[in-house]
Amino acid sequence: MGKKFDFFNDHSEQFLEMAFCSDYFETLASPDGHGKNTGDCGDTVEVFLCENNQRISRIAFKIEGCINTRACANTIARLTEGKTVTNAWSLTPQDIIDYLQSLPPESRHCAELACGALYRALADLRTNIRDPWKKNYISR
Repeated sequence: MGKKFDFFNDHSEQFLEMAFCSDYFETLASPDGHGKNTGDCGDTVEVFLCENNQRISRIAFKIEGCINTRACANTIARLTEGKTVTNAWSLTPQDIIDYLQSLPPESRHCAELACGALYRALADLRTNIRDPWKKNYISR
């Protein structure tokens, strides 16, 4: 019989930090970009972006989901805040998995879910940069 999984001792320090971090957990009132993604598991990640000079100046998220989804959402925030918009587009689910080090294999879809919400927020940001007047008419 295998060793029983010990959540606090068997997860990496990065995973534990991202699972319990609350620095980015909020709704931004007037984001420059917004994206929402719901997975087959029912978890939802909603990402809010503020941009300044083609950089992600602020990022926040809301989630309805498990601790693995929360760890992934915090990771996208940690890895994209302060980066250029172009660099933010290059973030992949594998980057999230690599950063967390101990995301369970059966929860790797959480990285895809969080990344998908980021991509939707980046696409919305691109639209709002190109056509800023549309930002005032999009219901969130």
